[in-house]
Amino acid sequence: QVQLVESGGGLVQAGGSLRLSCAASGRTFSRSAMGWFRQAPGKEREFVATSNWTGNTYYADSVKGRFTISRDKAKNTVYLQMNSLKPEETAVYYCAARQASYTSNLAVNYDYWGLGTQVTVSS
Repeated sequence: QVQLVESGGGLVQAGGSLRLSCAASGRTFSRSAMGWFRQAPGKEREFVATSNWTGNTYYADSVKGRFTISRDKAKNTVYLQMNSLKPEETAVYYCAARQASYTSNLAVNYDYWGLGTQVTVSS
């Protein structure tokens, strides 16, 4: 059974940083694309960042230059380093993985999802 388990969320002041982790189990994703999405209350789930199996990364325009996605294939884990956080980025952050190796910014294209971790940015 495939599981994705996020951790690292919490409360941070505006301008602060958090590092999210997502540990995968049940299968290896070393040749799969993995990504992060977020969903704020009353809003649709939105793309944040993704990485393909070769390490190419893509980001939503709103987080470019502040967020960094990275992977540790040996640990079957993906990370999201978030810097200069803004109050409007308060949301539940979800880790996702695809069976495919190439990336996508569409949630519908991801096959596996974690339960999410809450990130709250205070002003």
